Amino acid sequence: MGFRYLDVRREGGVEYVTLNRPEVRNAFNEGTITEITWWADSVAADAAVRAVVLAGRGPVFCAGADLEWMRRMASFSHQQNLEDASDMARMFLTLDRLPMPVIGRVHGAALGGGVGLAAVCDIVVAADNAQFGLTEVRLGLIPAVIAPFVIAKIGRSSARELFLTGARFDAARARTLGLVHAVVGEDQLDSTVDAYLTDLLAGAPGAVRAAKHLIAECCRRPANEAATICAEAIAERRASPEGQEGIRAFLEKRNPNWGL
Repeated sequence: MGFRYLDVRREGGVEYVTLNRPEVRNAFNEGTITEITWWADSVAADAAVRAVVLAGRGPVFCAGADLEWMRRMASFSHQQNLEDASDMARMFLTLDRLPMPVIGRVHGAALGGGVGLAAVCDIVVAADNAQFGLTEVRLGLIPAVIAPFVIAKIGRSSARELFLTGARFDAARARTLGLVHAVVGEDQLDSTVDAYLTDLLAGAPGAVRAAKHLIAECCRRPANEAATICAEAIAERRASPEGQEGIRAFLEKRNPNWGL
């Protein structure tokens, strides 16, 4: 599939995905949703991709929904609106379930669905002048399809404040909420992303994916069920080729060879 609204390139084991609608501040429309979903479905099965970096071209990371698209949706039937919203929900779910780690590179602003994109990233690096906002109520709407992912990141109490007021907040506040993990000067965004990539690529590829999967399993289960799953998971990793190589390398005081 050729991309119109995304720029996708691969360097080694890293896939760089850039929202490419700078003229509308990288706002979502149906084409963007289709392309992101198709890309995510495709890359999920690619074991050669060890990490993803999600960014936006131009002055803004993502301003949420395209106003022209929203204007057209106002004339849709309930069923058409339901199908459209379901497509967007599937996009966020597919991104959230990617097996490899995803780093979000946020600059300018992340509003509405842009906050949703940050919420489905495993690590988010934001410029210190970036602005965030769940501003839907100020348009007579609600942050519905992104709600499960945003609430999982910032918690119920903060969601009550920010969903209901629609107030904007800065990168420092986003970090205290857990939505963002590093806040740096805009000129340090790329070097900070690269530092995270170095750490991610130092781990065993299978172990990194297994750790991400384990987080999801633990969060959706009661503690007694999670404990059993965790015991089984570590038993499997200890006996795996990666686990054996990692232990040998540690004891032999050398770098592990993950190309087993």
